[in-house]
Amino acid sequence: MTYFAEIHRQTGIKQREGANWQGIDPEFAARLRTQNRFQSGLDIARYTAKIMREDMAGYDRDPAAYTQSLGCWHGFIGQQKMISIKKHFGTTKGKYLYLSGWMIAALRSEFGPLPDQSMHEKTTVPALIEELYTFLRQADARELGGLFRELDNARETGDEAAAAQAQKAIDGYQTHVVPIIADIDAGFGNAEATYLLAKKMIEAGACALQIENQVSDEKQCGHQDGKVTVPHEDFLQKIRAIRYAFLELGVPEGIIVARTDSLGAGLTKQIAFSKEAGDIGDQYNSFLDCEEVDTADIGTGEVLISREGRLLKPKRLPSNLFQFRAGTGEDRCVLDCITALQNGADLLWIETEKPHIQQIAGMVDRIRAVAPHAKLVYNNSPSFNWTLNFRQQVYDAWSEEGRDVSHFERDALMSQHYDDTPLAKEADERIRTFQADSAKRAGIFHHLITLPTYHTAALSTDNLAKRYFGEEGMLGYVKQVQREEIRQGIACVKHQNMSGSDIGDDHKEAFAGEAALKAGGKHNTMNQFAA
Repeated sequence: MTYFAEIHRQTGIKQREGANWQGIDPEFAARLRTQNRFQSGLDIARYTAKIMREDMAGYDRDPAAYTQSLGCWHGFIGQQKMISIKKHFGTTKGKYLYLSGWMIAALRSEFGPLPDQSMHEKTTVPALIEELYTFLRQADARELGGLFRELDNARETGDEAAAAQAQKAIDGYQTHVVPIIADIDAGFGNAEATYLLAKKMIEAGACALQIENQVSDEKQCGHQDGKVTVPHEDFLQKIRAIRYAFLELGVPEGIIVARTDSLGAGLTKQIAFSKEAGDIGDQYNSFLDCEEVDTADIGTGEVLISREGRLLKPKRLPSNLFQFRAGTGEDRCVLDCITALQNGADLLWIETEKPHIQQIAGMVDRIRAVAPHAKLVYNNSPSFNWTLNFRQQVYDAWSEEGRDVSHFERDALMSQHYDDTPLAKEADERIRTFQADSAKRAGIFHHLITLPTYHTAALSTDNLAKRYFGEEGMLGYVKQVQREEIRQGIACVKHQNMSGSDIGDDHKEAFAGEAALKAGGKHNTMNQFAA
């Protein structure tokens, strides 16, 4: 519906109500509707699921059309990312937000900073989704408010061309609301708990939920040791629970991202149930580290399994966990991914220990032999030392090619001493093209950085504290922050406007008319930034 069509609709509503509504301005009502096109989180989930499905289909046609996101831990952070994207690229297409369980644990828990072990309050996850979308919708209201002012100014000056341009911008407005891929960890409990939390997350607006195959009460960060996986049937129950949550809430297009941590997980909490040789439970158990035993040697409390007529004893640790055979991680990842896709998952996430295209591609090739349209979400994690990893990859490639690398020390390649060398420059170029290259070669549809603003906040705060509390004093803030905000056109330099002050003034004027006490008058110091 166009802006003027909405005005006409609101005018009709006012006319039906008669004289009692004479103080209501249909155009202002139309502006409120235009500024808030999403009436609920489910509206958002349906809208963003459609966007994501279209992007997935686009990627199938052309792997160059991969998508990206950055992790968020606060609504303001997500809002500023999307404002920046619109500012620099003119569109939000292909750009999402990622809600990281790690950052919720570290930054949003009432217990204080926690490791990524699902110890934080589960309700914090849907609360952050709602918060993110609240800030994104406010960004819409703020930007549209500016367009409405342009329209009013054009009308006042009689500039019909400017008025037509403003109306076109309003009618063609692109919202800041984009898909959020939200981390549900390992489901925070059993399948029922997963289903209940998934519903809350979808109701808050999430169109894509990412769930991992770790044991819920033993969950670890994907890049730490001690990870414990569950048998496939346990994981598939949770995938089905999430799908039912989407279906119940009328979002059948909702996306499930099935994550496997098997590459770095050497332990399982239980032996899988198996009815017959070759079924999924038997395949899971086939990776257990076992030794053949004689019935005469069976000790107290030992657990045994039979396979092909042999009696085997899985290696059990004092923690009562069972150990997988070394070197089986990739095989387990491939099996995890295939079974997840065959049971309702839409996208895959393989947690790796390093960003290595050929390693990822090797597993994806095997998966695609069974599921040709398999696509990945990949964690471009700050847990990787990207500089060292890629310099070592170049070093190894040059060594295989027979090039002289004798003047490089492989384990010390992180050193600044190497920054201007051809090896370091080639490594940086591989980092720059990693996302495009892996999208084409390794089936990665979506690239994300889980914890970017955790690190940028720490870095910028360290730099500000060093300057402000040092010899630079106030110049440390003005030169490094405010002056750069002004010169780079960062909207937050007008922080009153960003917080909603002008939106509030619009409301005051509509509610109170000439009696409105507005904040944006000539004495507002934000006017100093008008130029």
